[in-house]
Amino acid sequence: MSSSLPKVFALLGPTASGKTSLALALAERFPVEIISLDSALVYQDMDIGTAKPNTEELAAVPHHLINIISPLQSYNAAQFVTDCVRLVNSIHARGRWPLLVGGTMMYFHALTQGLNNLPGANLEIRTKLNQLKAQYGITHLFTLLQQLDPITAARLPAGDSQRIERALEIYFLSGKPMSSQLNAQQSTQPQLNIFSLALLPENRAQLHKQIAQRFETMLNLGLIDEVVALRQKYPTLNPHLPSIRCVGYRQAWDYLSGQTDYADFVERSIIATRQLAKRQLTWLRKLNLNLTVDPFTAQHLVQQTQTIMSQFFS
Repeated sequence: MSSSLPKVFALLGPTASGKTSLALALAERFPVEIISLDSALVYQDMDIGTAKPNTEELAAVPHHLINIISPLQSYNAAQFVTDCVRLVNSIHARGRWPLLVGGTMMYFHALTQGLNNLPGANLEIRTKLNQLKAQYGITHLFTLLQQLDPITAARLPAGDSQRIERALEIYFLSGKPMSSQLNAQQSTQPQLNIFSLALLPENRAQLHKQIAQRFETMLNLGLIDEVVALRQKYPTLNPHLPSIRCVGYRQAWDYLSGQTDYADFVERSIIATRQLAKRQLTWLRKLNLNLTVDPFTAQHLVQQTQTIMSQFFS
């Protein structure tokens, strides 16, 4: 990695692993500005269910790529890469340190490995896929994907509606399986010098406990009321938009629409969050990371990270 490239310290990890608290501790010591690596934090008016930093935390340190679009809009990896590189350069120009924090590994992969040539979203095809799912269930779509793109189907959980639909959308748009297209990435030259530290909890049961406790906190803070307010403020909001596909929001939407009862809503939300964490951990274990730490067992994690960060930016 060229030493002339702008430096970025990346703090990665699955949901509920303690990234935010560690980032804020680093901000107390160093002149950092935080760049969010979280595809859910871009949405305005979606605060509780995304575990967005609160008002005090946002005021304590400059944050970027948070609250930048409405829930009716979309944001993708290509936009993130452009925005992130721009922000890193402007942060350095201010004499401060960029700290990238989050768990959207697709964005991080695009930033470090380059973008692929997959076609963009197509509302007409997505509408038809959702109609098929409503009529026949997600199992029907998964079986269809197994026929059209068995390689992609083999690596997806049978109930992962969002990614199954996306893989089918890509096939119907291009006539080619997504698996064959992922190998045709755009070549890219590194734009940033990134030091990556990942929080990788080895105790899955403890991570699941953290997830359940955090979701209970979200409920107590008013997650359901937040989704009610979203539906009122944005009349055209619907469950097929990327914002409502976010974990917790889709389940709350179904509950408010009378499709599930409260207990089922809570259970499905926690299960979906566990599945998200599992996917994030799978991504992380495939990456060539500089350092991995178990946040549940590490001694003096804040001090250790501060030392590493200081050496990196020196």
